Amino acid sequence: MGEATYPNTSDEFVTLMNNGGGGQWDMASSSGDADLRIIYAGDAHPVNINLIPSWKQFFPAFRSPPFNTVNGVHYGVSLQWGPNVLMYSKKAFPTPPTSWSVIYSKKYAGKISVYDGAIYIADGALYLKAHNPSLGITDPYELTQPQFQAVVNLLKTQHPLVKQYWSSAPAQISAFANGDVTVGTSWPYQVSTLTGQHFPIGAVIPKEGATGWADTWMLAAKAPHPNCAYMWMRYISTPKVQAEQAVSYGETPDNMLACGYMNQIAKGSCEQYHANAPARYFNSIALWKTPVVTCDNGKPDCVPYTDWVAAWNTQIK
Repeated sequence: MGEATYPNTSDEFVTLMNNGGGGQWDMASSSGDADLRIIYAGDAHPVNINLIPSWKQFFPAFRSPPFNTVNGVHYGVSLQWGPNVLMYSKKAFPTPPTSWSVIYSKKYAGKISVYDGAIYIADGALYLKAHNPSLGITDPYELTQPQFQAVVNLLKTQHPLVKQYWSSAPAQISAFANGDVTVGTSWPYQVSTLTGQHFPIGAVIPKEGATGWADTWMLAAKAPHPNCAYMWMRYISTPKVQAEQAVSYGETPDNMLACGYMNQIAKGSCEQYHANAPARYFNSIALWKTPVVTCDNGKPDCVPYTDWVAAWNTQIK
């Protein structure tokens, strides 16, 4: 396992794992909106979690989450997670915004930055769940056709207001630092980087809640070095290493014992990234998952991810 690559988007992770990794890649740290696509394509090998001792130290929500565990079979080991926050320049917002409504407001036209990917449709669904309850949205990743079209219409209206659709964190960091944009969806990584650059940046989870991502180490179906992959998964799951990655990237660790190590590395970081209150914080975040036709109620009424991609490429952008 001597070769690595660094995809920016979930689609690149799916491509990386095509044909079971093609005999080239052992594993990938995939996000929740890609996991099921990889699993259902047969490109991920089941993981024996009994070979990952630290898995027992994970918070319950990340031991067998629906985005990487199917019918009781583990297709990966959870890694880290975090929210898609509302990031804002304190120069433009002396008072922190409290609602996602600012990224749909003409008042901030030309200064808005949002994530570039079909999964961003879920952000619109989360907003309409709160602001248009008559649509009956209960899960932003499970949308009937009328619900889906309402979200698409919202994002089509937002499109002319958007200055930047970002998929690269450095690109968004640069846009904020240069003043090209002042508000938008972001990750804690961008927030911590801009803070480290002494840029007056702020971030909130708005009153509507937020979407979020949860990464999983997935074993390629044709991994050439599976033993090495297991060694890595064991290592990356330990509390100290989870803490190091959490502080470095601005994530929330899955290992319950990582909190103390985080504060040793950076005082207050455990509380900053909510590693000491995961249940309460977790409930405010709708983690990415691959939209599929069959809704959780068993009915085949939901719009699948392929339609999300088509709408994103042909109607929204």
